Amino acid sequence: MKILIITGPPYSGKGTQCEILKEELKFEHISTGDKCRAEKQNETEIGKVMSEYEEKGDLVPDSIMKDLFSKILDENMASNGIILDGYPRTEPQVNDLIELVKSKNLEIGKVINIEVPKTELLKRAKKRAETSNRKDDKDANIHLKRIEVFENSTRPAIEYMKSKIKVLTFDGMGTIEEITKRINNNL
Repeated sequence: MKILIITGPPYSGKGTQCEILKEELKFEHISTGDKCRAEKQNETEIGKVMSEYEEKGDLVPDSIMKDLFSKILDENMASNGIILDGYPRTEPQVNDLIELVKSKNLEIGKVINIEVPKTELLKRAKKRAETSNRKDDKDANIHLKRIEVFENSTRPAIEYMKSKIKVLTFDGMGTIEEITKRINNNL
């Protein structure tokens, strides 16, 4: 099984590009956010803890994410590959990911990093809030908090990842098709 990671700020189009690549590569799209929401909806112990953090726009603690990611890997061992959307988000998670992947004799292919300016991210957040039924999308303060958390935790993790894994950075501005073409030309 191969592992592809897609990262970037909230509202940068990661999920959209994951869905496109999922079809093209015949990989499983693993949205960490969706997995966390499923845990919360099923009211598992891990889901209850996640709810406390995510509803404030904060990151779920690394130890909980490591356990969840290990479970995700085990559930998908028979697939061609997985596309990770939303993990890793911190430097410790990068190390956890590398350790878990290595312990299961797997490898990380590439990391796709999608960059979008903050003003555009906020426009996209507002648009998504109009079409989404997600409670956490309705609050503009959470949009700002998510972007702030990304800048303070995930951006440094991406920089750190560059010393460990091949990271390809792409301009996330333009049409979905233009962004997909940029990514496909480099995969």
